[in-house]
Amino acid sequence: MSNALGKLPPLNGLRAFEVAARHLNFRLAAEELGVTQGAVAQHVRGLEAELGVALFERLPKSLALTGEGRGYIADIRRAFELISNATANLKPQPVKLTVSTTPTFASKWLIPRLTDFTANHPGLDLHILATDRISSFQADGVDLAVRYGSPPFGTGLSAELLFEQEIVPVCNPGLVPVGAEPRDGKALAQYTLLHDLHNFWPEYIDVFLGGGEPALFRNISFSQTSHAIEAAIAGQGIAMATRAFVSMDIEAGRLRQVFPGVLRARADFYCVRPRYRKSEAIDKLQDWMRAQARQ
Repeated sequence: MSNALGKLPPLNGLRAFEVAARHLNFRLAAEELGVTQGAVAQHVRGLEAELGVALFERLPKSLALTGEGRGYIADIRRAFELISNATANLKPQPVKLTVSTTPTFASKWLIPRLTDFTANHPGLDLHILATDRISSFQADGVDLAVRYGSPPFGTGLSAELLFEQEIVPVCNPGLVPVGAEPRDGKALAQYTLLHDLHNFWPEYIDVFLGGGEPALFRNISFSQTSHAIEAAIAGQGIAMATRAFVSMDIEAGRLRQVFPGVLRARADFYCVRPRYRKSEAIDKLQDWMRAQARQ
Protein backbone atom coordinates (compact mmCIF):
# COMPACT_ATOMS: atom_id res chain seq x y z
CA MET A 1 0.00 0.00 0.00
CA SER A 2 1.43 3.38 -0.98
CA ASN A 3 1.85 6.14 1.61
CA ALA A 4 -0.71 8.81 0.66
CA LEU A 5 1.11 11.36 2.83
CA GLY A 6 4.44 10.90 1.14
CA LYS A 7 7.66 11.13 3.08
CA LEU A 8 7.35 13.43 6.10
CA PRO A 9 10.28 15.51 7.40
CA PRO A 10 11.55 14.57 10.88
CA LEU A 11 8.97 15.73 13.42
CA ASN A 12 11.62 16.75 15.96
CA GLY A 13 13.10 19.02 13.34
CA LEU A 14 9.69 20.54 12.55
CA ARG A 15 9.04 21.21 16.22
CA ALA A 16 12.48 22.77 16.74
CA PHE A 17 11.95 24.92 13.63
CA GLU A 18 8.54 26.16 14.79
CA VAL A 19 9.77 27.14 18.27
CA ALA A 20 12.97 28.72 16.93
CA ALA A 21 10.95 30.68 14.38
CA ARG A 22 8.81 32.14 17.17
CA HIS A 23 11.79 33.19 19.29
CA LEU A 24 14.30 33.78 16.45
CA ASN A 25 16.82 32.46 18.95
CA PHE A 26 18.12 28.91 19.44
CA ARG A 27 18.82 29.46 23.17
CA LEU A 28 15.25 30.56 23.95
CA ALA A 29 13.87 27.74 21.82
CA ALA A 30 16.01 25.27 23.78
CA GLU A 31 14.63 26.62 27.10
CA GLU A 32 11.04 26.14 25.91
CA LEU A 33 11.69 22.62 24.63
CA GLY A 34 13.77 21.58 27.61
CA VAL A 35 16.78 20.50 25.53
CA THR A 36 20.22 21.97 24.83
CA GLN A 37 20.83 24.81 22.41
CA GLY A 38 23.04 22.50 20.40
CA ALA A 39 20.22 19.96 20.06
CA VAL A 40 17.86 22.61 18.64
CA ALA A 41 20.49 23.80 16.17
CA GLN A 42 21.19 20.20 15.12
CA HIS A 43 17.45 19.44 14.57
CA VAL A 44 17.07 22.57 12.44
CA ARG A 45 20.19 21.76 10.39
CA GLY A 46 18.86 18.23 9.82
CA LEU A 47 15.51 19.62 8.65
CA GLU A 48 17.23 22.06 6.28
CA ALA A 49 19.32 19.21 4.88
CA GLU A 50 16.19 17.10 4.40
CA LEU A 51 14.39 19.94 2.60
CA GLY A 52 17.41 21.15 0.67
CA VAL A 53 16.80 24.80 1.59
CA ALA A 54 17.99 27.21 4.27
CA LEU A 55 15.23 28.21 6.65
CA PHE A 56 17.19 30.68 8.78
CA GLU A 57 19.84 33.28 8.26
CA ARG A 58 22.33 32.91 11.13
CA LEU A 59 23.06 36.43 12.35
CA PRO A 60 25.70 37.30 14.99
CA LYS A 61 23.21 37.49 17.90
CA SER A 62 19.92 36.24 16.47
CA LEU A 63 18.19 34.43 13.65
CA ALA A 64 16.16 35.67 10.70
CA LEU A 65 13.80 33.62 8.56
CA THR A 66 14.71 33.27 4.91
CA GLY A 67 12.01 33.75 2.30
CA GLU A 68 11.56 29.96 2.17
CA GLY A 69 11.44 29.86 5.96
CA ARG A 70 8.67 32.50 6.14
CA GLY A 71 6.53 30.61 3.66
CA TYR A 72 7.15 27.25 5.32
CA ILE A 73 6.48 28.35 8.92
CA ALA A 74 2.93 29.51 8.10
CA ASP A 75 1.96 26.04 6.85
CA ILE A 76 3.81 24.25 9.65
CA ARG A 77 1.95 26.28 12.29
CA ARG A 78 -1.41 25.47 10.69
CA ALA A 79 -0.43 21.79 10.69
CA PHE A 80 0.47 21.88 14.40
CA GLU A 81 -2.82 23.65 15.17
CA LEU A 82 -4.73 20.92 13.34
CA ILE A 83 -2.91 18.25 15.35
CA SER A 84 -3.56 20.13 18.61
CA ASN A 85 -7.28 20.57 17.85
CA ALA A 86 -7.68 16.95 16.78
CA THR A 87 -6.04 15.81 20.03
CA ALA A 88 -8.26 18.10 22.14
CA ASN A 89 -11.36 16.76 20.39
CA LEU A 90 -10.44 13.22 21.45
CA LYS A 91 -10.73 14.16 25.11
CA PRO A 92 -14.20 13.98 26.69
CA GLN A 93 -15.67 17.45 27.04
CA PRO A 94 -17.42 18.39 30.30
CA VAL A 95 -21.21 18.66 30.15
CA LYS A 96 -22.38 22.17 30.97
CA LEU A 97 -25.57 22.62 32.98
CA THR A 98 -27.30 25.90 33.78
CA VAL A 99 -29.17 26.04 37.09
CA SER A 100 -31.59 28.88 37.76
CA THR A 101 -32.10 29.81 41.43
CA THR A 102 -32.87 32.78 43.62
CA PRO A 103 -29.82 34.64 44.94
CA THR A 104 -30.50 33.48 48.51
CA PHE A 105 -30.89 29.83 47.51
CA ALA A 106 -27.63 30.05 45.59
CA SER A 107 -25.59 31.69 48.36
CA LYS A 108 -27.08 29.96 51.44
CA TRP A 109 -27.89 26.47 50.14
CA LEU A 110 -26.33 25.57 46.79
CA ILE A 111 -22.87 27.17 46.86
CA PRO A 112 -21.86 25.85 50.32
CA ARG A 113 -22.56 22.32 49.06
CA LEU A 114 -20.91 22.56 45.63
CA THR A 115 -17.62 21.03 46.76
CA ASP A 116 -19.41 17.72 47.24
CA PHE A 117 -21.01 17.95 43.80
CA THR A 118 -17.83 18.79 41.91
CA ALA A 119 -15.91 16.06 43.73
CA ASN A 120 -18.45 13.42 42.78
CA HIS A 121 -19.30 14.68 39.28
CA PRO A 122 -16.07 15.98 37.70
CA GLY A 123 -17.53 15.67 34.20
CA LEU A 124 -20.28 18.22 34.83
CA ASP A 125 -19.74 21.99 34.75
CA LEU A 126 -22.37 24.12 36.48
CA HIS A 127 -23.41 27.64 35.59
CA ILE A 128 -25.42 29.21 38.41
CA LEU A 129 -27.95 31.76 37.16
CA ALA A 130 -28.96 33.50 40.40
CA THR A 131 -31.75 36.01 39.90
CA ASP A 132 -35.14 36.92 41.36
CA ARG A 133 -36.47 37.04 37.81
CA ILE A 134 -38.10 33.81 36.62
CA SER A 135 -35.67 32.58 33.98
CA SER A 136 -36.79 31.00 30.73
CA PHE A 137 -35.76 27.42 30.01
CA GLN A 138 -35.50 28.25 26.30
CA ALA A 139 -34.30 31.87 26.12
CA ASP A 140 -31.87 31.59 29.05
CA GLY A 141 -30.72 28.05 28.29
CA VAL A 142 -31.80 26.78 31.72
CA ASP A 143 -31.53 23.03 32.33
CA LEU A 144 -32.88 22.87 35.89
CA ALA A 145 -34.56 25.54 38.01
CA VAL A 146 -35.20 25.75 41.74
CA ARG A 147 -38.42 27.66 42.21
CA TYR A 148 -40.24 28.88 45.27
CA GLY A 149 -43.99 28.43 45.18
CA SER A 150 -46.56 25.73 44.51
CA PRO A 151 -46.95 23.62 41.36
CA PRO A 152 -47.88 23.68 38.57
CA PHE A 153 -45.17 26.08 37.40
CA GLY A 154 -46.01 26.05 33.72
CA THR A 155 -47.10 23.98 30.76
CA GLY A 156 -44.69 21.21 29.90
CA LEU A 157 -42.76 21.46 33.18
CA SER A 158 -42.36 18.79 35.84
CA ALA A 159 -41.83 19.75 39.48
CA GLU A 160 -40.37 17.70 42.32
CA LEU A 161 -40.44 18.91 45.92
CA LEU A 162 -36.91 19.67 47.09
CA PHE A 163 -37.74 20.70 50.65
CA GLU A 164 -40.62 22.23 52.56
CA GLN A 165 -40.11 25.74 53.81
CA GLU A 166 -39.89 25.84 57.60
CA ILE A 167 -39.29 29.31 59.03
CA VAL A 168 -37.32 29.78 62.25
CA PRO A 169 -36.04 32.85 64.14
CA VAL A 170 -32.24 32.98 64.34
CA CYS A 171 -29.61 35.31 65.75
CA ASN A 172 -25.96 35.46 66.69
CA PRO A 173 -25.50 33.26 69.81
CA GLY A 174 -24.12 36.25 71.69
CA LEU A 175 -27.15 38.45 71.06
CA VAL A 176 -29.72 36.49 73.06
CA PRO A 177 -28.18 34.33 75.83
CA VAL A 178 -29.56 30.82 76.28
CA GLY A 179 -32.24 30.93 78.97
CA ALA A 180 -32.85 34.66 78.49
CA GLU A 181 -35.11 34.41 75.45
CA PRO A 182 -38.02 36.91 75.42
CA ARG A 183 -41.24 35.10 76.34
CA ASP A 184 -43.73 37.33 74.53
CA GLY A 185 -44.02 40.05 71.94
CA LYS A 186 -43.55 42.80 74.49
CA ALA A 187 -40.22 41.39 75.67
CA LEU A 188 -39.16 40.84 72.06
CA ALA A 189 -39.43 44.59 71.46
CA GLN A 190 -36.01 45.14 73.05
CA TYR A 191 -34.39 43.47 70.02
CA THR A 192 -34.16 44.61 66.41
CA LEU A 193 -36.18 42.47 64.01
CA LEU A 194 -34.57 41.76 60.65
CA HIS A 195 -37.06 41.47 57.78
CA ASP A 196 -36.92 40.31 54.18
CA LEU A 197 -39.58 40.77 51.51
CA HIS A 198 -41.52 37.73 52.79
CA ASN A 199 -42.05 39.46 56.16
CA PHE A 200 -42.82 36.40 58.31
CA TRP A 201 -42.37 38.24 61.61
CA PRO A 202 -45.99 39.42 62.16
CA GLU A 203 -47.38 35.90 61.65
CA TYR A 204 -44.70 34.32 63.84
CA ILE A 205 -45.33 36.79 66.69
CA ASP A 206 -49.08 36.18 66.50
CA VAL A 207 -48.78 32.38 66.43
CA PHE A 208 -45.96 31.77 68.93
CA LEU A 209 -45.58 34.88 71.09
CA GLY A 210 -49.16 35.95 71.69
CA GLY A 211 -49.06 38.97 69.40
CA GLY A 212 -47.44 42.35 69.82
CA GLU A 213 -47.79 46.00 69.03
CA PRO A 214 -46.04 46.68 65.67
CA ALA A 215 -45.11 50.24 66.69
CA LEU A 216 -42.95 48.92 69.54
CA PHE A 217 -40.55 46.96 67.37
CA ARG A 218 -37.29 48.19 65.89
CA ASN A 219 -36.97 46.92 62.34
CA ILE A 220 -34.42 46.66 59.55
CA SER A 221 -35.62 45.45 56.15
CA PHE A 222 -33.63 43.82 53.35
CA SER A 223 -34.50 43.05 49.74
CA GLN A 224 -32.68 39.71 49.96
CA THR A 225 -33.17 37.03 52.62
CA SER A 226 -29.44 36.27 52.51
CA HIS A 227 -28.70 39.84 53.61
CA ALA A 228 -31.03 39.50 56.60
CA ILE A 229 -29.25 36.26 57.53
CA GLU A 230 -25.83 37.91 57.24
CA ALA A 231 -27.06 40.76 59.44
CA ALA A 232 -28.17 38.21 62.04
CA ILE A 233 -24.75 36.53 61.93
CA ALA A 234 -23.22 39.96 62.51
CA GLY A 235 -25.33 40.40 65.66
CA GLN A 236 -27.54 43.17 64.29
CA GLY A 237 -30.84 41.54 65.26
CA ILE A 238 -33.06 38.47 64.93
CA ALA A 239 -34.01 37.23 61.47
CA MET A 240 -36.73 34.92 60.22
CA ALA A 241 -35.15 32.43 57.83
CA THR A 242 -35.83 29.19 56.03
CA ARG A 243 -34.31 26.49 58.21
CA ALA A 244 -32.56 24.86 55.23
CA PHE A 245 -30.76 28.16 54.55
CA VAL A 246 -29.33 28.50 58.06
CA SER A 247 -28.72 24.87 59.03
CA MET A 248 -24.99 25.06 58.26
CA ASP A 249 -24.65 28.37 60.13
CA ILE A 250 -26.41 26.82 63.15
CA GLU A 251 -24.15 23.75 63.04
CA ALA A 252 -21.08 25.98 62.80
CA GLY A 253 -22.19 28.10 65.77
CA ARG A 254 -22.63 31.29 63.76
CA LEU A 255 -26.36 31.33 64.49
CA ARG A 256 -28.78 29.76 66.93
CA GLN A 257 -32.52 29.30 66.83
CA VAL A 258 -33.98 31.69 69.38
CA PHE A 259 -37.46 30.17 69.86
CA PRO A 260 -38.52 26.54 69.36
CA GLY A 261 -41.60 27.37 67.28
CA VAL A 262 -41.38 26.53 63.56
CA LEU A 263 -43.61 28.42 61.13
CA ARG A 264 -44.79 26.38 58.15
CA ALA A 265 -44.78 28.57 55.05
CA ARG A 266 -47.43 28.35 52.34
CA ALA A 267 -44.88 27.80 49.57
CA ASP A 268 -41.96 25.40 49.21
CA PHE A 269 -38.88 24.86 47.06
CA TYR A 270 -39.14 22.66 43.96
CA CYS A 271 -36.81 21.35 41.28
CA VAL A 272 -38.42 22.26 37.95
CA ARG A 273 -37.39 21.05 34.49
CA PRO A 274 -38.92 20.50 31.03
CA ARG A 275 -41.14 17.45 31.33
CA TYR A 276 -40.08 15.64 28.18
CA ARG A 277 -36.38 16.45 28.15
CA LYS A 278 -34.29 13.36 28.81
CA SER A 279 -30.80 14.02 30.15
CA GLU A 280 -28.58 11.82 32.27
CA ALA A 281 -26.61 14.90 33.38
CA ILE A 282 -29.74 16.69 34.63
CA ASP A 283 -30.85 13.50 36.36
CA LYS A 284 -27.51 13.35 38.22
CA LEU A 285 -27.80 16.98 39.30
CA GLN A 286 -31.37 16.56 40.50
CA ASP A 287 -30.53 13.32 42.33
CA TRP A 288 -27.63 15.06 44.08
CA MET A 289 -29.80 18.02 45.13
CA ARG A 290 -32.46 15.62 46.44
CA ALA A 291 -29.86 13.73 48.48
CA GLN A 292 -28.47 16.98 49.91
CA ALA A 293 -31.95 18.16 50.90
CA ARG A 294 -32.62 14.89 52.73
CA GLN A 295 -29.46 15.33 54.77
